[in-house]
Amino acid sequence: MNSPAQAEAGSLSCDVLVIGGGPAGATVASLLAEKGHQVVLLEKAHHPRFHIGESLLPANLPLFEKMGIADEIKAIGMYKPGAEFVSMEHGRSQTFYFADAWDKSMPHAYQVRRADFDQILFRNARDKGAQAFEGVKVTAVEFLAEGGADVRAVDDEGRSLQWRARFVVDASGRDTFLANRFRIKHRNPRHNSSAIYAHFDGTSRGEGYDEGNIRIFWFAHGWFWFIPLTNGTTSIGMVTWPYHMKTKGSRSLQQFLTDNIATCPPLAERLSMATQVSPVEATGNFSYVSERNHGQSYLMLGDAYAFIDPVFSSGVWLAMHSAVVGADTIDTCLRQPAQTGAALKRFDRVMRHGPKEFSWFIYRVTNPIMRDFLMGPRNVLRVKEAILSVLAGDVFGKTPIWRSILFFKGLYYFANITQPRRAFQAWQRRRFNIRKVDDPAVYNA
Repeated sequence: MNSPAQAEAGSLSCDVLVIGGGPAGATVASLLAEKGHQVVLLEKAHHPRFHIGESLLPANLPLFEKMGIADEIKAIGMYKPGAEFVSMEHGRSQTFYFADAWDKSMPHAYQVRRADFDQILFRNARDKGAQAFEGVKVTAVEFLAEGGADVRAVDDEGRSLQWRARFVVDASGRDTFLANRFRIKHRNPRHNSSAIYAHFDGTSRGEGYDEGNIRIFWFAHGWFWFIPLTNGTTSIGMVTWPYHMKTKGSRSLQQFLTDNIATCPPLAERLSMATQVSPVEATGNFSYVSERNHGQSYLMLGDAYAFIDPVFSSGVWLAMHSAVVGADTIDTCLRQPAQTGAALKRFDRVMRHGPKEFSWFIYRVTNPIMRDFLMGPRNVLRVKEAILSVLAGDVFGKTPIWRSILFFKGLYYFANITQPRRAFQAWQRRRFNIRKVDDPAVYNA
């Protein structure tokens, strides 16, 4: 590992400086280093460190192969063949298997402890030639009129460090370093939620092949995730709306999570013999978007640009795919300046495409009409296969799913037209759910 002391005196330079050593940052750093660029990767924490977002998608696996880390990920991963949705309203569950998706070549994914997963990615970036520093926090970025930027940072020992970079990558995750600096980060007006989570041992999982499935439990105020990890640990989290968070009152996060689990009997039953093995933690402002994802001499990747509700486990895949496209974009900008405009335009299009396709489903997943569709899927015109492809993360390739997705959306809208009262009530409820927590109507609910 490189020593931060080597970067003292402010005279060092690099081609690309990456802020953040999570999935997006470590991936873009490794890919750019492989392309021959001098890359500096700065992570404010030290690996291994805890992080949520433990469920991967099948679309991740080909990238792991490309990066040469597939065997390492397999060694730490819990085999995940599908996703199960549990609806108390319907009194049953529905399991979707990735092997039934349009493209049969990606039949599974993994659930991973992010501490181990992120460490593998960070170490891979270093092994590929990136200068990887831990315990170094970026404090300021000054973009230069002639291009490039001066980046200032501080290490754990309080030493000031500085680099001059030709290009800066913001992969700071939910810290959204540049978006905050530019004041371009906004709460997603179409979604708003918070998450409370902890790890448990001794939960009742599925048996055999289904043991590693992620499970989504709908309840009155949002949904729970149930993510089996290796060594018997399960990640449990509640994603809920601001108005419900306000009902917490004087209760501790621990008690609030416990009380809400009790309102979801199918989940409570799976936890009846479990032991909690980590403190309850929470994160708010769960969904946001920035006005832009690039500018002169910089890109914003993954959560540094936008974050959507994690119900379809899309976060890590969107982050790593943005890193793949980002690496190609930066390589073009540095080696073929005349092609910069076209490269950035393509990058912007890809960055918006993924969240857009996932968001259409996310915004509607709590709608009772959508739940009916998910709990009774049919494969008319290969609709089920197409939806499974979206759930698998196969939204950037050449798999011809889009006509079937369009047909499914048409069916959904038609069902709303034929059930106007139910659709209107769902619309009203959603408007209430996504209001700001300081809205008087929420306080008086």
